[in-house]
Amino acid sequence: MKQFTLPRTEISAPNVVLGLMRIAEKSDEEIRTLVRTAREAGIDFFDHADIYGGRKHRCEERFAQALQLSPSEREQVTIQSKAGIVTDGPHFDYSYEHLVESVEGSLRALRTDHLDILLLHRPDALVEPEEVARAFDELHSSGKVRHFGVSNHTPRQIELLQKHLDQPIVANQLQLSITHSTIIAQGIASNMQGTEQSLVRDGGGILDFCRLHGITIQAWSPFQAGFFDGVFLGHPEHAELNSVIDRLAAKYDVAPEGIATAWITRHPAQMQVVLGTTTPQRVADSAAGSEVPLTRAEWYELFRAAGWMVP
Repeated sequence: MKQFTLPRTEISAPNVVLGLMRIAEKSDEEIRTLVRTAREAGIDFFDHADIYGGRKHRCEERFAQALQLSPSEREQVTIQSKAGIVTDGPHFDYSYEHLVESVEGSLRALRTDHLDILLLHRPDALVEPEEVARAFDELHSSGKVRHFGVSNHTPRQIELLQKHLDQPIVANQLQLSITHSTIIAQGIASNMQGTEQSLVRDGGGILDFCRLHGITIQAWSPFQAGFFDGVFLGHPEHAELNSVIDRLAAKYDVAPEGIATAWITRHPAQMQVVLGTTTPQRVADSAAGSEVPLTRAEWYELFRAAGWMVP
């Protein structure tokens, strides 16, 4: 498993992360097996959110109940959570009160005294950056949150926040897979009139913005065909792509999940892949792609087979 120092932090991070949004109904032993498989594969970075699990903090609670981490075990892992979505509505709330209350709830549920990273979970159209700054200042000075980031934010939204924050934004969690890769594809087709791929959809080059500012992109739904349209792996609508994936999987002696992971980790932006599966074997298969050395030709072949244009 490839590790790197998350920019502007002291965290040694793997380039594959285990997301835990689907563990609410799993037994303690199933959760322990899932996490143990991840740890054996080199994944020591776990992604949560206050809304995961059907009620607030449910998945965070199940994680803590199942693992019963000792203080020394807690220090061996990175725990990240997210706040800001209010499911009743739904709407968003980045007020000082909501963010602080949400973090306090996450800490209780996770049975820990700090989060390594807190992400703002999708943009709030009514955001008041001064309120976010006040919450971050309190959470940071009290030691309850060590680092901060965002999810699904555009360059301008990040700049607006950063103007008021004393803490750097260290991560931006964005949907990314071979087939759902507009943040990459747009730049390749830039300035091509009449081509939908050239349209800017993220406020102006979020991929390059994050690279310029040392913000780690965390790729969620790495196997999704589109926006929650189902996985592309093995799907007949993506026969050409799967043919290439299967051939490369045989070449590198990994499962197809490993190639889908490798396509993201091969990018020089040093992204993290956030897995959402609760199947231990799929975690292991995906993690095996962490160090697969796809060539430039292979990376672009996968990109073209997914339906993207390479001028």
